[in-house]
Amino acid sequence: MKEKYVIYTAKLFSMLFAPFYFPVLAFLILFIFSYMKLLPLNYKLVILGIVYIFTVALPLLAIYTFRRMNGLHRRQMTKREMRTVPYFIFIMCYGCCLYIMGRMHMPHFMISVLFGAFVLQVICAFINNWIRISTHSAAAGAMVGALLAFSIIFSFNPLWWLCLTLFIAGCVGTSRLILRQHLLHEVNIGMSIGLVCGFVCILLF
Repeated sequence: MKEKYVIYTAKLFSMLFAPFYFPVLAFLILFIFSYMKLLPLNYKLVILGIVYIFTVALPLLAIYTFRRMNGLHRRQMTKREMRTVPYFIFIMCYGCCLYIMGRMHMPHFMISVLFGAFVLQVICAFINNWIRISTHSAAAGAMVGALLAFSIIFSFNPLWWLCLTLFIAGCVGTSRLILRQHLLHEVNIGMSIGLVCGFVCILLF
């Protein structure tokens, strides 16, 4: 019975902190806790809508369509050889979102978040040729790296937020192991790549 609840909890963490939700989550945090909270509500809703469409809705719809057209089961898409197309779809959608936000002259910090997510997708797609790393862990690691970068940029003490993000990242990585979706080294590599990518892209972009 206890194992049943552990598995349900792991599935819940994997679902709530799926990698494609992190850009939207990052923008929500910026709109609530940074100077961007002063922006008009309608403006923030439009930005969130654009980010959601290009980082969640369109990629998932395209992947679902691809899977249905080729008669593939959802579990088959988790194999390393079959992850190339989803990576390509996400990269294209993230690239389009970056282009649109650049044309709209969005604030630098908004674009840096998307740029970090875009670079992370490219790196994960490249490494996927050899290792099936955990994108869940990569996104969670990027969240930690982004927090550290923003703490330097905005000069605030990130201790409690860092504890929270590390806890979430640890739960996400553990969930992928419990559900037997990845091996330990795949989770660790994804977490490390995400941490470095999130920190460097936002701090230096």
